[in-house]
Amino acid sequence: MRAVIEPNFKIAKERYDKILAEILSYTDYCDENGDEDGKRYEVLKQNIKAISGKNADEFDVVEWWEADGAENIAFDIALPEPNLVPDITKTELAEIIERMCSFCEREFDDEFLDAFYGRAVYGSYFHDFLELNFKDSYSHKLFTRQKINGEMVELSADEIVEILWADRN
Repeated sequence: MRAVIEPNFKIAKERYDKILAEILSYTDYCDENGDEDGKRYEVLKQNIKAISGKNADEFDVVEWWEADGAENIAFDIALPEPNLVPDITKTELAEIIERMCSFCEREFDDEFLDAFYGRAVYGSYFHDFLELNFKDSYSHKLFTRQKINGEMVELSADEIVEILWADRN
């Protein structure tokens, strides 16, 4: 699959340590001093924006221990947003859907990829990609069990591809 479609792990890896350090530094600061006026949070937001271009308010950076953990939130922030790819092929779409539906763990010779590949594939990255590139036909419901003709069913990868691709023609 073309690099323009894949999650950009190279950039995520470059940003990750800085973002994680910012989140943990903020937590340490709050543990010692509090942040009732939110001034230190504003600094955190500015620093995250400078590193990633993303808005920290979209992530649970303040109470990460109640969410996915600092490491996962740092990765989500570090990973660049998906690209608009108007010339995506049906074969590429099918590969994306197959990855999303297969839940097969992959192993790499890279600790960072081993830790976060599944989060990108089974998390929000490809859902966001599909929403951006197939906005008229994408719905998260395509990937959940649903009632069709009075029966609970789960769509196959091929059925999802056909639904999404039909809108492209």
